[in-house]
Amino acid sequence: MSLARRLLILQMVVLGVVVAALSVLTILDERRDSDAATRRHVSSIAEAIALSESTIAALRSPDPSSVLQPEVEQIRVATGTDFIVVMAPDRTRYTHPNPALIGQHSEGHIERALAGETFTETFTGSLGPSIRAVAPVQADGQVLGLVSVGVTRERIGEEFAEGWPALLGILAVGVAVATFGSLLVSRHLRRQTLGLDPEELRRLYEHNDAVLRSIGEGLIMFGRDRDGRVRVDVVNDKARRLLWLPDGPVTLYQLPETLQRIASDSDSEEVQDEVHVTADRVLVVGHAPVLWEGRRIGTVVTLRDHTELQRALGELDSARNVAESLRAQAHEYANRLHTIVTMVELGRGDDAVSFAAAELTTSQQLIDRLTTAVHEPAIAALLLGKVTEAAQQGVEFTVTEDTALGPVRVLSPLEVVTVVGNLVDNAIDAARSGSDENPWVEVTVAEEDSVLVVRVADSGPGMDPDTLELATTRGYSTKQVDGRPARQRGLGLALVAQVVARHGGRLRTEPSLASMLVVEIPLPNEPRGIDDGEDPDR
Repeated sequence: MSLARRLLILQMVVLGVVVAALSVLTILDERRDSDAATRRHVSSIAEAIALSESTIAALRSPDPSSVLQPEVEQIRVATGTDFIVVMAPDRTRYTHPNPALIGQHSEGHIERALAGETFTETFTGSLGPSIRAVAPVQADGQVLGLVSVGVTRERIGEEFAEGWPALLGILAVGVAVATFGSLLVSRHLRRQTLGLDPEELRRLYEHNDAVLRSIGEGLIMFGRDRDGRVRVDVVNDKARRLLWLPDGPVTLYQLPETLQRIASDSDSEEVQDEVHVTADRVLVVGHAPVLWEGRRIGTVVTLRDHTELQRALGELDSARNVAESLRAQAHEYANRLHTIVTMVELGRGDDAVSFAAAELTTSQQLIDRLTTAVHEPAIAALLLGKVTEAAQQGVEFTVTEDTALGPVRVLSPLEVVTVVGNLVDNAIDAARSGSDENPWVEVTVAEEDSVLVVRVADSGPGMDPDTLELATTRGYSTKQVDGRPARQRGLGLALVAQVVARHGGRLRTEPSLASMLVVEIPLPNEPRGIDDGEDPDR
């Protein structure tokens, strides 16, 4: 049986026991109250008759029965009692509902009444079990007789039975109300447990817990409480590892801001493959509303770690760009070589030498300047490659004279390439999409006051601070556009921001020039080493 049905049966059993116990207690209480009321009733009648002057006068007359019998019978009928017996101190009856018993001795205990006390007792007499009161009739300090007034148990039972319908009605109402409440509780519980029994609920929990622990993706489920506040209902182990979450309950404010916005957006639709960047990871996020019976009860978010994949793709893109640059240069150098050979064949050797020397001088000057000013070979090679790449796309690429960079002590070569390469790629794309007929990009990489500074300006439309904040925390969708993958411009800036944040730097737009992005990363002041043989005290 389902948990709700088991609970309903248990409630009904408990309810039946409680109602039965209350019924017995009620009957006993009503019987006790009825007996007490009967005792008070017969005592008052017996005392009233015993104190009556007519009773005293009748007992002093020669024939008490002829006087008392008619009177007490009227009183008996009027008061609803079963018998009123007036007797002499020696138990001789003067009155009785059954006239045949007049003159005979009465039974029962009369000692207390002969002593002048009115008392009640339960006694089985000539009319059966009854509750009776015995009161003495006294005059001039003597007991002239006794008055016994009683009601049989049969009459008390009949009077009590007359109250049964009302009592049963009250109990029925109580049972009905309790049953209705139990049914409501059972229905609510059945709706909450989907009609499952405890064993099914246990298995379902075990299976769900096993799935959440073994699933290869991070999973977070959000819900809302009665006040409309967002709460985190489910976080699996993979999500805790990806987001560095502690064990135990997780609050909304422990999650990255981008996930907080997803959870707080009650109108968000299903989205797949949305790139989000945390301080140390690149996550592909999918989220969809959770619906139940046509209404939205929460949001489920899946997380996939693409950090290593993104790094590999970045290295692959760099290698592809180098290959394309080499291919273009090979093609260009082939044209130049044909030109030089043709000049030689035409007998214009001096012009051929001048043509080759001019081109070689220009390239060699740039190479010499970069290799001298930039001590990081990866950066120098990157900038040289970007010069050729920009030229192929019709963009004038300039490395400023201020560019000068010694050995970078904090960032790895890969991190420096990530920062400079993504900024330059974005600038080339922005320059090409701008309205300037002569697109250009200008780059400065330098160390200024123990701060690594990278400035990249372009002729594009620029980027306001709000757009920059969005691009540094959240990548654009990886869905295809016109059958081809969409550009990941926002992801590149997000990767730059990730490196900058890791080393305590900042990424900003230049207020005076909206189309310039500036990266500033502090460099530690490391003490210079002491050469061998150098006096340390000098």
